[in-house]
Amino acid sequence: MKLALLRAFLGLGAATWGAAVPGVFLKWQTVADAMEGFGAGPVAYDRMLEYWLRMASGAFALVGCLYLLLMIWPRRFREMVPWMGWFALAEGVILLGHGLRLGLHPWPFYGDVSACFVSGGGILICWRSARTSM
Repeated sequence: MKLALLRAFLGLGAATWGAAVPGVFLKWQTVADAMEGFGAGPVAYDRMLEYWLRMASGAFALVGCLYLLLMIWPRRFREMVPWMGWFALAEGVILLGHGLRLGLHPWPFYGDVSACFVSGGGILICWRSARTSM
């Protein structure tokens, strides 16, 4: 049960970070439209912005893959699990600080911060109780 709950929180991390995968492959206009739907103003095409989008999306997707590996094989990678819990909490603090500083609207800001805090906190709490059975 403890391990199943840990896997659920690792799965939340995989899904949250893995949501960036489409940003690697979608056309620029599709991504720009999505950003407007998330509250950004119109985004004009710029090659450097597209490059940074692909770079960030690829990095986020790879982090999602790492969470997925930990979810599938938590025993094999047991030493990495708490690090990824702390990683999620640190990212949540970064997002919270900058979101407040920038005065962002709740959507999607609150969801991103919540996903980081819930997955990171859940991973660390479950790790403490599940590690003895790992």
